[in-house]
Amino acid sequence: MRKRNSLRQELPLIIWLVIVWGALWSDFSVGNLLFGALIAVGITQLLYLPPVELGGRFNVLHGAGLTLNFLYQVVAGSIEVAYLALAKGPRLQNSVVAVRLRSSSDLVVTATGHIISLIPGSLVVEVDRSTSTLYLHCINVVSEDGADAMRATVRRIESRLIKTMGSKQELELIRNEPDQHPARSGEEGAS
Repeated sequence: MRKRNSLRQELPLIIWLVIVWGALWSDFSVGNLLFGALIAVGITQLLYLPPVELGGRFNVLHGAGLTLNFLYQVVAGSIEVAYLALAKGPRLQNSVVAVRLRSSSDLVVTATGHIISLIPGSLVVEVDRSTSTLYLHCINVVSEDGADAMRATVRRIESRLIKTMGSKQELELIRNEPDQHPARSGEEGAS
């Protein structure tokens, strides 16, 4: 038998499931949301869902900065991909770049991977959970310098996520880091 998660651990998931329920039915009435809450509690109690370890904090200012930076990168990436498609077309070269993240939190690793995949020009093709390594397919990355720039971008996003919702230990990890550029040791280059 698995250890039951506390209500405190399950509450964010239950709230999210109720919001999704209301959105799917396009009905946010009290009755519909209560019924959605009953279904959400049933799902969390009957089906095995691995616990998502939350850092217990959320910084609104860093979250706003993360959101604005993400929107900027989406626009800039869209323009760059459109330009590359018109200028280089099928002659465009791509690479797979490995990026080892600092956090081992499933939430931070997953959120980092999702944000990177939503920015045009890169896509997560593999995640090594044991080493917190993302493997990205990147457009127009043909040199080690380009791979290092991509790693730096991913690690900045991870840093912003940690500042927004990471644990206190993760915050200390990024604050005590000598520089924000990824070390080459232990990371695979562009292939």
